[in-house]
Amino acid sequence: MNNIPKVKAGIVAVSRDCFPESLSVNRRRALVRAYAEKYNAEDIYECPVCIVESETDMQRALADIKAAGCNALCVYLGNFGPEIAETMLAQQFDGPTMFAAAAEEDTAVLLNDRGDAYCGMLNASYSLNLRGIKTYIPEYPVGNAEECADMLHDFIPIARALIGISELKIISFGPRPLNFLACNAPIYQLYKLGVEIEENSELDLFESFNRHKDDKRIASVAEDMAKELGSGNNKPEILSKLAQYELTLLDWTEEHKGSKKYTAVAGKCWPAFQTQFGFVPCYVNSRLTGKGIPVSCEVDIYGALSEYIGTCVSDDIVTLLDINNTVPKDMFLSDIDGKYPYTHKDVFMGFHCGNTCSEKLSACAMKNQKIMARSLPEEVTNGTLEGDIIPGDITFFRLQSTADSKLRAYIANGEVLPVATRSFGSIGVFAIPEMGRFYRHVLIEKNFPHHGAVAFGHHGKALFEVFKYLGVEPSEIGYNQPKSMRYITENPWR
Repeated sequence: MNNIPKVKAGIVAVSRDCFPESLSVNRRRALVRAYAEKYNAEDIYECPVCIVESETDMQRALADIKAAGCNALCVYLGNFGPEIAETMLAQQFDGPTMFAAAAEEDTAVLLNDRGDAYCGMLNASYSLNLRGIKTYIPEYPVGNAEECADMLHDFIPIARALIGISELKIISFGPRPLNFLACNAPIYQLYKLGVEIEENSELDLFESFNRHKDDKRIASVAEDMAKELGSGNNKPEILSKLAQYELTLLDWTEEHKGSKKYTAVAGKCWPAFQTQFGFVPCYVNSRLTGKGIPVSCEVDIYGALSEYIGTCVSDDIVTLLDINNTVPKDMFLSDIDGKYPYTHKDVFMGFHCGNTCSEKLSACAMKNQKIMARSLPEEVTNGTLEGDIIPGDITFFRLQSTADSKLRAYIANGEVLPVATRSFGSIGVFAIPEMGRFYRHVLIEKNFPHHGAVAFGHHGKALFEVFKYLGVEPSEIGYNQPKSMRYITENPWR
């Protein structure tokens, strides 16, 4: 993934001046040691210059972690900690922060070496709120060295997403297709999140594409495509055009970053795209997404943003799918019922025309876009990447601005079942516990569009914290509630 940040979290220990400084020093060292033994030591930096007891110490520590290239911060309460200095540190640090606190190691420390960080976390949270500081506080933020190392490790993907969002530019081409109101994109919230948006005409893209006609790199990119497709290279005659388009997008994103470091693309793919470009862009979109540059379909700007967040959180390839169709009853009875712990309402098919990276498909083949070919010549609808999505854990999620510019999100952990779809496009049989109720009382009730981002693996825990940090009200983060929990709009006599 070349289009996401590398996180380096500075660990700064703090101490109340009436407690022994050695408590914070030793506990900081133990935390660093525990992290290095279990995780990648390059993720963290131990601030050695001082233990923060005062504003002066805070300034020294801040200068040190900035000089060390830290873009995330862990404020570690080795003991009770100083509310003013520790929260000023978080306030003045330019990047995501977390707070964690040390537990007492054993009975022997209780007489002379008790740290009282359990108490200090309460004062820290109060002071953070007084200053209006956003920070990540783990579910239970007090622990021994190994437990705090785990908390810090949980923070790394959260920080990666937050840093990435703050340095992101979304590049869009064209307005949404006609009859596509669902993916509306009020841009006010993008600016509030720190995301830049560059909106372009399809004509701008077409002009750039034509300027790449004789690009000397086309042959090598087409060769790489053929290698990736292997026996699935059913449309070799269009690879040079697809390579030309891929180079157009890659050059555009690089040349138009401006002051930002990272990019995502919201592209137009119908109705005029096929007749003018002579192909559909699905396969190229899949390849860019595989490089860490998400490309959403149908000018879905918040879909592209969601995909980018998923890329940062998972450090992996993502995809964007329609929450598309029900699983036929006969397929459910023959392939799912009794074999997996799901009801018929828990399963559905996630689909898009052909935009999922080949690495996330069980097998793939280059084909034409069947839906578009119903009304257009087949030769201009070539360019999809078809195949069943690999089975395994997934997270279905989306961050969206409502029509009145309020942030709203949903998250659901689930899985792709190893069930053949017998269908077309990039597609899979998805299973999410209590999906039927989630579909009705979150997706429909909260007016989410049909596009959802898919991260591979269960990443709901990190995504929930990212959305909270970004300012989404917890009540506006929907999830698939268990049967024992009633949605507020759910009929009690259901």
